[in-house]
Amino acid sequence: MVLVVVMGVSGSGKTTVGSRLAEKLGWKFYDADDYHPLENKKKMAEGIPLNDEDRIPWLCTLHDILRREDTSRQDTILACSALKKMYRRVLISGASAIETNQPEQPKEKPALKILFVHLDGPMDIIAGRLEKRRGHFMPLELLKSQFDTLEPPSAPENFITVSLEKSLPEIVLEIENAILQSEALMA
Repeated sequence: MVLVVVMGVSGSGKTTVGSRLAEKLGWKFYDADDYHPLENKKKMAEGIPLNDEDRIPWLCTLHDILRREDTSRQDTILACSALKKMYRRVLISGASAIETNQPEQPKEKPALKILFVHLDGPMDIIAGRLEKRRGHFMPLELLKSQFDTLEPPSAPENFITVSLEKSLPEIVLEIENAILQSEALMA
């Protein structure tokens, strides 16, 4: 049973990559944007960046979804920005990650085992993608704030970084290979 969070700034391709990977593997797919409260979507549409207070309840909801799928042994992919280490910890441990906001100990057993896939690339390429996107609540003006907020994953987090400059089939294959390797290590 595997939980994967495809993460990165807005426009990095999380939904496209996550949904394609889920389709290829026959797994369940969730897009975190579908779970933003209306107030969050309004703020972003008005060009106001979200803060931790806006994001934490949303992340707790996403943790609950991942927990439910984990309990039912359902392989799942979630497309979610997960920009900060603390946000990723909330996805792993739920609200308890906020109360224990101390540095992680490598021996700690996280509540959920999640592979984070960071879609990484230069701001100009992502800006070009956002300019072409229609009907999304996230305006191009907020891209810089997303890069400013981004804390790329690092050890001891369970993650891989994939260049979004590759083709979609190459990206999906690279993630699929990483999943197979992590499953072999856990077996």
